Amino acid sequence: MNELLRILLLAFAACLVLASKGVKAHEDTALDNETLQRFLSDQLEARDGATGKHANNWAVLVSTSRFWFNYRHLANALSMYRTVKRLGIPDSQIILMLADDVACNPRNAFPGTVYNNADRALDLYSNNIEVDYRGYEVTVDTFLRVLTDKVDRTTTPRSKRLLTDENSNIFIYLTGHGGNEFLKFQDAEEVSAFDIADAFAQMWETKRYHGILFMIDTCQANTMYSKFYSPNILAVGSSELDESSYSHHADSDVGVAVIDRFTYYNLEFLEKVEKGSELTMKDLFDSYDPVKIHSHAGVRTDLYNRNISEVPITDFFGNVQVVEIDEDDDEE
Repeated sequence: MNELLRILLLAFAACLVLASKGVKAHEDTALDNETLQRFLSDQLEARDGATGKHANNWAVLVSTSRFWFNYRHLANALSMYRTVKRLGIPDSQIILMLADDVACNPRNAFPGTVYNNADRALDLYSNNIEVDYRGYEVTVDTFLRVLTDKVDRTTTPRSKRLLTDENSNIFIYLTGHGGNEFLKFQDAEEVSAFDIADAFAQMWETKRYHGILFMIDTCQANTMYSKFYSPNILAVGSSELDESSYSHHADSDVGVAVIDRFTYYNLEFLEKVEKGSELTMKDLFDSYDPVKIHSHAGVRTDLYNRNISEVPITDFFGNVQVVEIDEDDDEE
């Protein structure tokens, strides 16, 4: 109620300003009315974003690396995939993008498997994973088109599209090799912080999200969200400018590192989360320990209109499904 009162007071003040101008021309009056309506619309949209009322959850999970020595990046993405599925987001609302060149790699001592821990207690590459984009399909262009839904609809099945709307919360997770304001894709091209910021702006303008949680695990990760400017985005990265992100541990039989530190400690926390959990995003962020992570994780909250201490973890990692019933006024 206080927020609505604030908006009404702002609108009243705007009306006083317009009246003080002594606007006489009909065209100018119409223009000012349009400006006022746009202002009110923007304020109400921001207010709605602050309430946390969303109707569905989606996830976009991307490992931007390829080659055997980047095993851990695939494991990072698959670990997040397992987590959001466990907490209720169905495959139909997950876009998974992987090079997918590890499980059947001839160097893999355990063919057809991917593990994120040296004890190999959990195979992440089980029969029930659904990879939407694999191999050379994982490009900057594909990623940005998926976000903005600018795909070829004659050849792209609905299962490979991000069919979100203004009621959707989206968890976007990226892992790979990066630097100051860029992330490499398949060791062949780069996506910049500006590219992602502009894609999010297009998504907001076309009502493709209610809220976004952007998480990135790469070197100098925090620079990738520095250019964001659209409302209702919560961003977190694994490392500061000029800082590397590090792997957690290796499996001597696999022969390479199997997971990164930042993702490992996120997963350690998320394993405590169940459907209906009261743990919040602040609880997750407060768990970040630079001594353990070996880098300084960053969180950006200025674009997000809710107090993170009031945002349940499951608002992004879990799932809600709200069924809306349209009543037919003509029905007797």
